[in-house]
Formats: sequence, structure tokens, C-alpha cells
Amino acid sequence: MPCSVAMTLPPFLEFGVPFPAHLRAWTVERKRPGRLLRTDRQPLREYKLGRRIEICLEPLQKGENLGPQDVLLRTQVRIPGERTYTPALDLVWNAAQGGTAGSLRQRVADFYCLPVEKIEIAKYFPEKFEWLPISSWNQQITKRKKKKKQDYLQGAPYYLKDGDTIGVKNLLIDDDDDFSTIRDDTGKEKQKQRALGRRKSQEALHEQSTYILSSAETPARPRAPETSLSIHVGSFR
Repeated sequence: MPCSVAMTLPPFLEFGVPFPAHLRAWTVERKRPGRLLRTDRQPLREYKLGRRIEICLEPLQKGENLGPQDVLLRTQVRIPGERTYTPALDLVWNAAQGGTAGSLRQRVADFYCLPVEKIEIAKYFPEKFEWLPISSWNQQITKRKKKKKQDYLQGAPYYLKDGDTIGVKNLLIDDDDDFSTIRDDTGKEKQKQRALGRRKSQEALHEQSTYILSSAETPARPRAPETSLSIHVGSFR
């Protein structure tokens, strides 16, 4: 019960957190919030977290009780012409209806009071500094076509989970196809430079190894024993 235990610690006594429902407990993965420990009635040992796991706690202004099908997402609206986003707002999406792009788009549209056909959404992959647009296949199905398999967002290629960032574009005021930011450009450039540095290091190491092997002296072959040589001078008179 991570939140109940945390409330007994001195820092949270100072915060005055009233109930465990006013705290979120996350595992820390790659210095970011990873897995959400969503129920306070489950002992920590049942999560099978392993040894030396780090847990971060997020205080909330109001209590929440997430169900097993609820996905907690961070949504940000893109600011037109600035290549940046508004501060993130938490959105709880119930994936019980199949977890499709259509249901998420509708949930986001309702949350921001926008027509569903006037928004575009994308998932952010911070480790790659990339945004993957989430399109609804339902919009592409005509009466003559058979119903296609729904796009399940919690599977490939989105793998949508608690804590993911969803970019929202209001098409009423923003018709730019790009979701990226200046920070993404900087991050990709740094990744490119690091990859180039690693490649140069590998090439230099390979050249050094080749030089050492080529310059190494090979052991001399043993000389064969000398044989006697007889010369006969004949008479040609």
C-alpha cells in the first residue's frame, strides 16, 4: 500500500495530504514516471517490482480512484505558430470500449469542448523526440467496405499507457501538419551527434586493430638443413 505508507512520512505530514486517494504512486524508469501503482489496497509485494525500485509520489488537489480500464494521460494543446504546447492537463480515458482511436479522439474532444472532426491527436515518444499521429480508422470506412479491425491503442505501434503525453491540435485555428517542437529538433540533433561520435569511435578502434595486426611480425620459418653440392667438370675436347 504505497500511498498509505507514504502518508506516515514526515514530508507528507507537512503537506497535509488528507487521504491516500490524494496521492499517485509511480515507479521511476529512466528518470521518468513509469508504471502507475493504481490501487492503494494492494500490497507492494503483489506488484512484483523487483529489488531497489524507485517510487515517486505525486500529490493531487482532489482524490481519484482509477478503475482497471482507466488510462491516465497527459494532454497538451499545441499553440499555433509557436511550435510549443500549453501546460499538460490530466485526462482519464476509459478503454473499456475497446481502446480505439475513435474513442480516445471523442474523449479528448469532449474534454476540450471541441468538435471531434476538428481535432488531431498524437502520442509523444520522449526517448525519440517524435510524435506519432493517432488517426481513427472509422473515418475511413465507407458503406461499401467491410468494417475493418479497430486500431487498439494499447498495442502496436502506440502502446498507450499511463503517463503518456498526448498532443492535441485544434484544427479550427491550427492547420499545420507538424506536431514537433523546437525542443524535439534540439534533442534529435544531440542524438545524431552522439550516434556520429560512436560511429567514429568504432571506426577508429577498427583501424587501430587492423594496423596492429598488419604490423605484427610473423614468426620466421625454420631454415631447412643445408645439403652438399657436388660439381663435376666434364671434358669437352
